[in-house]
Amino acid sequence: MLTPGIFKANDIRGVFTGSSPEWDAEGARQLGAAFVKLLQLDGQEFVMGRDMRTGGEELSAAFADGARRAGASVVDLGLTSTDQLWFASGWLSLPGVQFTASHNPAQYNGIKFCGADARPVAPDFTTRLRDVASDIPLGSSVRGSLRSMDVLDAYAAKLTELVPVGLGREIKVVIDAGNGMAGHTVAKALEGRGLEVIGLYLELDGTFPNHPANPLEPENLLDAQAAVMGHDADLGLVFDGDADRCFIIDERGDVVDPSVVTAMIALAELEKEPGASIVINKITSWAVKEAVGDKGEVIISRVGHTFVKALMAEHDAIFGGEHSAHYYFRDFWFADTGMLAALHVLEMMRASGHPLSQLAEQFDTHHRSGELNSQVADAAACQDAVAAAFAGRGEQDWMDGLTVANHAADWWLNLRASNTEPLLRLNVEARDAATMAALRDEVLGIVQQTRATIDARSAQ
Repeated sequence: MLTPGIFKANDIRGVFTGSSPEWDAEGARQLGAAFVKLLQLDGQEFVMGRDMRTGGEELSAAFADGARRAGASVVDLGLTSTDQLWFASGWLSLPGVQFTASHNPAQYNGIKFCGADARPVAPDFTTRLRDVASDIPLGSSVRGSLRSMDVLDAYAAKLTELVPVGLGREIKVVIDAGNGMAGHTVAKALEGRGLEVIGLYLELDGTFPNHPANPLEPENLLDAQAAVMGHDADLGLVFDGDADRCFIIDERGDVVDPSVVTAMIALAELEKEPGASIVINKITSWAVKEAVGDKGEVIISRVGHTFVKALMAEHDAIFGGEHSAHYYFRDFWFADTGMLAALHVLEMMRASGHPLSQLAEQFDTHHRSGELNSQVADAAACQDAVAAAFAGRGEQDWMDGLTVANHAADWWLNLRASNTEPLLRLNVEARDAATMAALRDEVLGIVQQTRATIDARSAQ
């Protein structure tokens, strides 16, 4: 079973458990065969990993069976974080498949894909995969091989190579894995760094008994914030379920905005290669451009790892960052890794001797609304209404939703439709808090009024 709704813009995600599943093991078997056909892997290998979610072992085994019946051989990595899978794909120069639903609730499972060397799949890959899987015949016999491989030590060694252990004081760090895959990787990744670690929810548990592994929601950061304050720690690291993203909390218990982290790491990377390119997405803070200045070139991408990775490869960018705490590194095959970003911040703190809040504040130059979601039936109509209301008040573009930018007044807004839900996502930024709040409230008011008008017409 494979319902069409599980095929998202960048990956597959759908309900696997409960009374109304959206896909099952037999569907995963079809996907395995379709994956081999699309990437022409008959007679070749690919790497496969899975997180700790319910059904991960069953789904990955079925996928591998379908792939092997189609003639491919599988290198089974077992339990892996998503960035560990990206590492294996790059290290072995093989395509990759990771079973995970990232930060989604416990009843979900899913798949992320990459080409050899962790290259992103094409933007239409999941659509083509859906079409091929819908009626692909399964081979009558298994032709490909299956072998197991543990790459955790090699993954940790790569991280240490890219961010060596520095000299300086011991750092006390709170780590909240949310019962996700950071609990599997963090001990090895941080080994030998002279850290005092206070661990929260490091046990792997796909039911997420303590809080959802979604650090985008502020309530899921509260435990780590309290632990940082209660243990007088230097910082906190909060990972999502598949550990490819990391949110960072300073010594005061405040979240360091991912755009600020992007600016910090961008400058550190540009010290290695002045003039290199940095990729950020459309709704990353202008603070990054301001920090980079003439030290490098900033390239703007649409939101999403497929687009960021493709632009990074095109421009040979040394680093990329998104507002959602995805951080990409050229030396990590242009792939995203929250753990490597965390190591950068840890070693910056150690080298400077200053608290994290002091390091971050120089880059925290703008006021941001955060991402605000409005449920709407007609996203395009609401966007058009906002565009009309802001005509003549700034430059407008539709690269990724509607963006209105007023450089003279130092503010911008972006209103884009979700790829997966009937939601409009609003982000607003301005140099001063009052301007940001006024713009935020104005746009939300227009969206609400447009939605009400559409609802009234539908009721007639």
